[in-house]
Amino acid sequence: MVSDMANGKVIDTFSDYMNDETRVSPAEREHINFEVSLIGKIIEARKEKGLSQRELAEISGVKQPAIARLESMKATPQIDTLFKVLHPLGYTIEIVPLNRE
Repeated sequence: MVSDMANGKVIDTFSDYMNDETRVSPAEREHINFEVSLIGKIIEARKEKGLSQRELAEISGVKQPAIARLESMKATPQIDTLFKVLHPLGYTIEIVPLNRE
């Protein structure tokens, strides 16, 4: 539990923290959620293909320690690294409008 004396809010959960705009802006929250979703999808796709990190490294040309850092969110990957990792998994990155009407 974190108490914020300035505005009297008590933060009990990570969700409370993430949803407190005095701590995490909407843009930061969107960035974090995107990164978590992207990395989760990479891990899911790798496992669905039955690949180890080492095997993905071999077919993607990205070193296994870099894949481990990416999957553990210890490093933010470069766009070219993402393309290298995603391609053998059958995925790519696409830009879509926020308002999908």
